[in-house]
Amino acid sequence: MMSSNRSSEPLRAGKASNYVETLTPHLYIPTALRPVRAKCRWLEADTQVKPHRHPWAQLAISTSGTIRLTVRQGTFIVPPSRALWVPPGMEHAVTMVESADLRTLYFFQTNGRCGPNVEREEEGAWRQCRVLNASELLRAVVRELPTLPDDSLQLSEQDRAREHHLSELLLDELRRASAVQLGVNLPQDKRLRLLCEAVLADPTRYETLEDWARDTGASPRTVARLFKQELECSFTHWRQQVVLAHAVSLAARNWPIQRIAAELDYSPSAFSAMVRRTVGMPPARFFGLHTQNL
Repeated sequence: MMSSNRSSEPLRAGKASNYVETLTPHLYIPTALRPVRAKCRWLEADTQVKPHRHPWAQLAISTSGTIRLTVRQGTFIVPPSRALWVPPGMEHAVTMVESADLRTLYFFQTNGRCGPNVEREEEGAWRQCRVLNASELLRAVVRELPTLPDDSLQLSEQDRAREHHLSELLLDELRRASAVQLGVNLPQDKRLRLLCEAVLADPTRYETLEDWARDTGASPRTVARLFKQELECSFTHWRQQVVLAHAVSLAARNWPIQRIAAELDYSPSAFSAMVRRTVGMPPARFFGLHTQNL
């Protein structure tokens, strides 16, 4: 459990070359009559939407380009084939790994409830960030949802009825979507956090913990202890999660496995073995690549 003084600290979401505010969330507030509201925004690579939070639930998805969403406990790299659920009240920041058409969906939640209209016994899984496989139907519905703000022209009765049907279909697709165990935990210790953010920015910069620790002012032994203490894993295991997250981003560009492996300083066989060991399936299946890319 995080201590209260740590949880009150500002969210550190890594560096970017450009920072923007969230786009007028007060003009897209979901209600019982309009339970799903959609926004769209084109953002250039290495732009970050500053840390913020909403009293409603959110789904982040891009129709093109890969995004990175960071919360206090970890970070998630989300290509167009996936979507990320963020529960109500959770502070988060979104960074464009690539130039992206960012779609943000807001969900009305009745008091104390959480999730896309799921049963109470199923809500636990939705009270934390969830990476979901985004079906072609889900992505198509997201593109079709109206994105007009409340201070714009009001939807016609016919368009409002269409939005209602699309919202119901979207909620059903979310309930059916399979979750993917794809996220990278982040520590609260400032020295370790800086190291982790450097690895996230360029996981192939160094090979050994000794090299990575050099920039922290802490000994490799101290850094190794902090990994065990704060993240409950070794540096090697944590870095593999980062490599896997970056591989997801590269696979979204339809890169073949050999090219992805080379980009991340792996041989094809070593990369395949790492992916199988980490997620329990071969790379082509996990990344959704066609066999001709092998």
